Amino acid sequence: MDHQLHTAPAPAPVRLASGGPARAAWPLDDAVVHLNHGSFGAVPTEVVRYQDELRRQADLRPVAWFPRVHELVAAARHEVAPFVGARAEDAAFVPNASAAATVVFNSLRLAPGDEILVTDHGYGAITMGAQRLARRFGARVRAVTIPLAASADEVVERFRAELTDAVRLVVVDQITSPTARLLPTARITELAHEHGARVLIDGAHAPGLVADAAAVAGGDWWFGNLHKWPCAPRGSALLVTRAADRDDLWPLIDSWGAEEPYPARFDSQGTLDATSYIASPRAIEFVEREHGWDRARTTMAALADHGVAVIGAALQPYVDAPVATDVGMPVVSMRLLRLPDGLGRDRTDADELRMRLLDLAGVEAAFTSIGGVGYLRLSAHLYTEPRDFEVFVERAVPQIVAFAERRRIS
Repeated sequence: MDHQLHTAPAPAPVRLASGGPARAAWPLDDAVVHLNHGSFGAVPTEVVRYQDELRRQADLRPVAWFPRVHELVAAARHEVAPFVGARAEDAAFVPNASAAATVVFNSLRLAPGDEILVTDHGYGAITMGAQRLARRFGARVRAVTIPLAASADEVVERFRAELTDAVRLVVVDQITSPTARLLPTARITELAHEHGARVLIDGAHAPGLVADAAAVAGGDWWFGNLHKWPCAPRGSALLVTRAADRDDLWPLIDSWGAEEPYPARFDSQGTLDATSYIASPRAIEFVEREHGWDRARTTMAALADHGVAVIGAALQPYVDAPVATDVGMPVVSMRLLRLPDGLGRDRTDADELRMRLLDLAGVEAAFTSIGGVGYLRLSAHLYTEPRDFEVFVERAVPQIVAFAERRRIS
């Protein structure tokens, strides 16, 4: 990478429509550098307080709260579904993306010899769920290998080569978690349907980053997290489907709503804390009111690009390949930067690096491993400030270089 990229003008810190800096609207620890929004999200203070008030209501008058909570969940569902381009009657709240996948997997029946197609970019927990489904019926899972920099056409051709009459289910990411790239899921769906296969779209990262994410994804089922880019409280995600057999979908907990059709049966889950669902519309509305979602996507892209320039310039002398990594179909707010050789050789090694940098440098960052090569997966949201990348360089890059050197001589 050209070191002069570092000197490009930095975008200004985001200011909200209400007049204050975006950073001040999130209750994040100022002693820590926060560059990993994509993993667990971050909830604005306004939304935290709203959820706390909901919980307070439940604690003050539990008998008034719990018998009526399904009405509040249904109302929230009607508010949130249009954000992903869905109808409320097609959308159900679930605790997270993995729970949505489990709901779908539990509804399916396969036969010995049937196949499930996943990709080598898939989220590990979802792939494990697909493998468990296959084991129940004597089916098998095959992974479509996708080059990191593959174009949309190349990805479709990879699927075309792997789809056979034995494939019953395709599980594919709308935005890949380990590699931070888009996949052409609508085209993959069309191709899979031609072969008689159904498609489950993992849109965990898509809400907020892709406008009308569920509507444009294709698939027989789609799910996406609201606790990531929409900044809703953790434990809030949507499952969306218009499939004819959607009444085969059941919540992970049997409760008094069990005799209701989909999706109403998901609105009532006994004493489950549903405040994350009920508060989700407040988070979506917060970003729209204070910055606007279309503008937010542009802002996050500019911040992420600046982060690549700053951190990439600092890492490049220690990396033999270009640090800024071509992922073929990049997303708005996440970027991959290659690490020095020897780091992130596998998932365990990448996770260990994440925690060591948190403990030693006060940096929250995501690291991933692809084909034995380690990468920093950079995330940016509205609260991200250009100085965060500079502090990352000051605190984390020396540690990264030292770790790599110890690996080299060991």
